[in-house]
Amino acid sequence: MRVLITGGAGFVGTNLIKRLLKDEHEVISVDNYSTGKYENHQKGCDYYRRDLSDSHWWSLVDECLCEVTCECNIKPVDIIYHLAALARIQPSFDDPLRSFKSNCLGTQNLLEWARKHNTPVVYAGTSSVHGDKLANPYTFTKWQGEEIVTMYNKLFNLPTTICRFYNVYGPHQITEGAYCCVLGIFERQFYKGNPLTITGDGEQRRDFTHVEDIVDGLIKCGHGLLDARMISGEVFELGNGKNYSINEIVDAFGDYPKKYIDARPGEMRKTLNTDTKARDVLEWKPKNDILNYIRENYEIQK
Repeated sequence: MRVLITGGAGFVGTNLIKRLLKDEHEVISVDNYSTGKYENHQKGCDYYRRDLSDSHWWSLVDECLCEVTCECNIKPVDIIYHLAALARIQPSFDDPLRSFKSNCLGTQNLLEWARKHNTPVVYAGTSSVHGDKLANPYTFTKWQGEEIVTMYNKLFNLPTTICRFYNVYGPHQITEGAYCCVLGIFERQFYKGNPLTITGDGEQRRDFTHVEDIVDGLIKCGHGLLDARMISGEVFELGNGKNYSINEIVDAFGDYPKKYIDARPGEMRKTLNTDTKARDVLEWKPKNDILNYIRENYEIQK
């Protein structure tokens, strides 16, 4: 199978590519490297630096795919995993236009290319849409991305599914810069010997989901979409189904220094997946727990 992944040099994309290559699929990545890293490249994957918000990106990709296959009259790819996004809340306040271009315009351009080739698309959504959709530019633009996906599915019969992520952590997570997840921030602070910073009172709760479980859900979703399009138009919640407070996450690091800082605007008080559709329809079941991950991967002083 030939797979196109947008955002393939990023956190989730890298883990997905590793799994697909292991399963002996042909994989192509498109990434603008705003948060993706060249050191994430996996041997066997073809990487192209393209910006999806450029309306001409697909003509460049078509040329690249023709070069790879030596044929221009074949279907370019069998399925697309659209992971590319500017995926954090706080940076979206600083540059909302950038979030709109990446998360809305980029998605529109990707779907138009998919419509041209009638290629199924798995879209990476976010659990943030369960809160106030106008709370921050990130949530709003990802919600609009979902709406664009739904429109293409309903109006143009494009096979699509949406997989919503819940606070993903694990190998290749970002640990530097504005796009860190909370565990990525703690990892950096832990290894640098700095106190773990807790925003607000630390009682905000998050449904943390390991990236291996996310990848498993994405692949199951892709298989279902290719299998007679049986799940086309569906939305799946890829959350662990259990949440922890930030204080509980910090406590898992043992007797380690911590400090409280001001709460940040636009963030939800709680995320928790209570939907069972992914388990019932895809037979997806998360296997990892974040507290065990912390204890097993960091040198915790008891």
